[in-house]
Amino acid sequence: MPIPPAAADAPFAADARRAAARGLITLGGEMHARGWSLATSSNYSVRLSENPLRLLVTASGKHKDRLTEDDFVLVDETGQSVEPDAPKSSAETLLHTTLTRFAGAGAIVHTHSVWNTLLSDRHGPDGVVTLAGYEMLKALPGVTTHDTAVDLAVFPNTQDIAALAEELAERLRAGDESVRRGFLIDKHGLYTWDSDLSGARRCVEALEFLFECEARRGA
Repeated sequence: MPIPPAAADAPFAADARRAAARGLITLGGEMHARGWSLATSSNYSVRLSENPLRLLVTASGKHKDRLTEDDFVLVDETGQSVEPDAPKSSAETLLHTTLTRFAGAGAIVHTHSVWNTLLSDRHGPDGVVTLAGYEMLKALPGVTTHDTAVDLAVFPNTQDIAALAEELAERLRAGDESVRRGFLIDKHGLYTWDSDLSGARRCVEALEFLFECEARRGA
């Protein structure tokens, strides 16, 4: 017998959701202040439960420096809201559910910085950005030395998010190293993640630093 929605979502206490929302509100202010989430761009999420899968995702069309606790949507593994009268979630919610299911992401951050946009444009035809030799690489999960290279895939920009999510899922299932720590969408922005929001924020800071280094070096 199917579990009624109210019973399935009983574990999500108001204080736990509130804490996640407050963390994302703080993050939004920081990302906006750094110029990485301007206007109504970007989206963020935190996993609240693995079974059943529940994500708290930013609502669509919100300025990230003005988020309130009402600007988030609780969604299931299909990206659908599980609450009545919820605002519309980000148009890219399926990318969040895909990363949670196949990359084990506990928190996901998507930014639209000048440097990641320029770098994705420059390397869009190659389909990959390679970051090599930088000390800052050691801030990324699993990297222990500067003497290494990290590849990040560059996907073509598209409005067909379902198709992009499926391609991303296939590459994650195949163990593609270029989508292990993050990826770019051409002329669009960065997606990165970690087990929690603090780790995801660290990944954003490290990658945005590296993108600026690469873009300035190639200018």
